[in-house]
Amino acid sequence: MTPPRRQRRSPGPDRPAAPAPPRAPAKEDELPNPERLFVIGGEGGGERADIDLVTLIVARADPPVSATPEEAALLRLCAAPLSVAELSAYLSLPFSVVTVLLTDLLAKELVQARAPIVRQKVADRNLLEAVMHGLQKL
Repeated sequence: MTPPRRQRRSPGPDRPAAPAPPRAPAKEDELPNPERLFVIGGEGGGERADIDLVTLIVARADPPVSATPEEAALLRLCAAPLSVAELSAYLSLPFSVVTVLLTDLLAKELVQARAPIVRQKVADRNLLEAVMHGLQKL
């Protein structure tokens, strides 16, 4: 026995056409075209600072009048130390564009880049003994 064939339904005079699925509205902070990223980052042909995703950035000064809106936003966000990954997420910009902006700000000495705090793989033996003795006295 063969299964019944399904017939396609087309909108007739008594049946209205199905509405088109709703499109998600474009967000204001999304950058739809790559030209905008080129304008923000500039040519970027020069040397870039040695920055990775976990490098901490701290502002050293308030945004100058000559700063671009993106540079001013970076400087305002960096009042407290933030990683480059966080800055990229907050500004909705790719890591490469944020790196170009930070290289310019580092050259102007408006921000300071700090390596993240690296914890020791092996704890200090003296510290562990002190903690152990302190716990034993309890």
